[in-house]
Amino acid sequence: MTPQAVVFDIGNVLIEWQPERFYDSVIGPDRRRAMFDAVDLHGMNDRVDSGENFRDTIYAMAEATPEWGDEIRLWHDRWIEMAAPVIDHSLRLKNALQARGVPVFSLTNFGIQSYDLAATHYPFLREFDRDFISGHLGMIKPAPSIYEAVEQGSGLPPESLLFTDDRADNIAAAAARGWQTHHFTGPQGWADRLVAAGLLTREEAA
Repeated sequence: MTPQAVVFDIGNVLIEWQPERFYDSVIGPDRRRAMFDAVDLHGMNDRVDSGENFRDTIYAMAEATPEWGDEIRLWHDRWIEMAAPVIDHSLRLKNALQARGVPVFSLTNFGIQSYDLAATHYPFLREFDRDFISGHLGMIKPAPSIYEAVEQGSGLPPESLLFTDDRADNIAAAAARGWQTHHFTGPQGWADRLVAAGLLTREEAA
C-alpha cells in the first residue's frame, strides 16, 4: 500500500553521528581506540537516550573513569561537533515530502537535553509533524514498545508507515511489526525508495 506517513531516524540519516571520527580528530586514532575499549561510551549514550540527564550522566562517567575524564567530558562539552554535518539530500527529501502534504515523523534515539541542543543548531528538528524521541518516551530502539508508541501516537496501522534507519536491527524490529522499511545507506537510495513508493517524483527527490 502507499505509505500514509514517512518516519525518519535522525542520526546518520539526517545528521551524521560519528563520535569515533570526532575523537580521532581530537586525540588521535590510537588513543581513541584505547578509550573506547576501556569505557563503554555507547552504553553511556544509550542511558542518555533513555532519558537520563545529558550532562550528569557523562560527567559521572568521567568522574568514575578519571584516567579518561577529560576526554569523556568532551562527549558533553563538544557534543554538537559529533552530531554534524547535516546530510543535505536527506533534509531536502524530508522537506519535499512535507511540501507534498505527506506527514513526516521522527523516530530517534536521542536524549532530552541533547535533542534540545541539536535543535538550536538544526531548526528543522522542530519541523516534524510528530516527534517520537526516545529520551521523552523512556525507551530506545529497537525495543518493540517504541514502535508501538508510534503506531498508537499516530493512529496509523503499521503497514501504512514507511521507516528509514541506518541500523539493521532497528529496521528489523520495525519490519517485524509490519512496517514498510528502508535500510538507509545513503540519501540516493532513500530518494529512489520514496520515488518507487509514489510519494515523490524523480525531480522532487533530487
